[in-house]
Amino acid sequence: MKFITSINEGFKIALHALKTNKLRAFLTTLCIIIGITMVTIVDTVTTGMDNTFDESMAMLGQNVVYVEKWPWDGGDDKWWEIMNRPEMEMEYVEFIAERSRYAETVAISANNNATIRYKDKSAERVGLQGATHNYLDIQGLDIERGRMFTESESRSRSNVAVIGGSLVSALFENQEALGKTIRFGGQKFLVIGILKKQGSFLGLGDQDNRIIIPISSYEKMYGLNRGLQMGIKFPDEATKQEGIYEIEGLMRQVRGLDATEENDFALNEPDTFKEQLAGIKNGIYFGGFVLVGLSLLIGGIGIMNIMFVSVKERTKEIGIRKAVGAKSWEILAQFLIEAIVLSLIGGVIGVIIAGGFTFIIDQVFTAQMNIQVVLLAVALCTFVGVIFGFIPAYKAAKSDPIESLRFE
Repeated sequence: MKFITSINEGFKIALHALKTNKLRAFLTTLCIIIGITMVTIVDTVTTGMDNTFDESMAMLGQNVVYVEKWPWDGGDDKWWEIMNRPEMEMEYVEFIAERSRYAETVAISANNNATIRYKDKSAERVGLQGATHNYLDIQGLDIERGRMFTESESRSRSNVAVIGGSLVSALFENQEALGKTIRFGGQKFLVIGILKKQGSFLGLGDQDNRIIIPISSYEKMYGLNRGLQMGIKFPDEATKQEGIYEIEGLMRQVRGLDATEENDFALNEPDTFKEQLAGIKNGIYFGGFVLVGLSLLIGGIGIMNIMFVSVKERTKEIGIRKAVGAKSWEILAQFLIEAIVLSLIGGVIGVIIAGGFTFIIDQVFTAQMNIQVVLLAVALCTFVGVIFGFIPAYKAAKSDPIESLRFE
């Protein structure tokens, strides 16, 4: 009971001391605030990336490999060589589909940006995709209302379109989009389907701001001279591993490559993004925690310095407390509590600031704060307060009461 009373009394004295020197307390905790803000933001960004990763990978389809000119990792070391590779061709779809033992679906697409208009409204930089009729099977996309265009519509170059939810909102607001005629590229297209909402890819890019048209109609408007991407879906993961080797062989065959020549095409898998994401996260962690470590170290040194000043300023008070019976551990607890509270104040302010930054980051990328990061911030602040406040507190606890009373 006496222990609790002593701790409570020490807590009150510590709070009173901090209230008396508000500006000094704030300046002392500034580096703690910066450190906790940094560690919280690092955690919220990486947590947001983890939480959106699986959803984003689903947008690329399950058990799918993409065959195209450029590798997804950039191929920076072979940039000139890759640029001079021949483009993909429409004929490859039929060639692969007829000869592959493992492929379940083979589709091809081309991408562009377009300004889509309906009456007096327009939407700019909409993701335009020309694709085969089975493209939704590759991407794992679903139709919310209406339907996908058919193979016969694709072969006949019909001007029909399937659009995403963001484009519906931009052009039609509360109106029904199905059956309406939209315009782009000097052509009119009939809206026959609305895609289910997907959201953003890894927090970047609105995947619902899109329009899909038959690739034959796309070719009529833009040509198919570059940027074709062939997607091949396999029944399951085990089949996919075997199928990739088969597709590589078939592509080498259709390209006429001999045994000594390297592939002049790329086989891209969604797992590539997992590796890239891991690299990005490691970079964020390393850079963030270096800054966090420096901030907390500087903040801790600041706390130690101010606590030494505080001990010296209150030397006489320490002598009086000891003279009336205060134990050394009570003096130690008083100043240790003051250091911890000083550190925790910085931590609370840091978490609040980080919460604001998390909201802003989540609007343009992805970020999510959780209770674990708040507990981590509290633990870090307590640790810093104990480590850097102990020496000044110990000095106060061991001071001679007679010498302290004589101090002016």
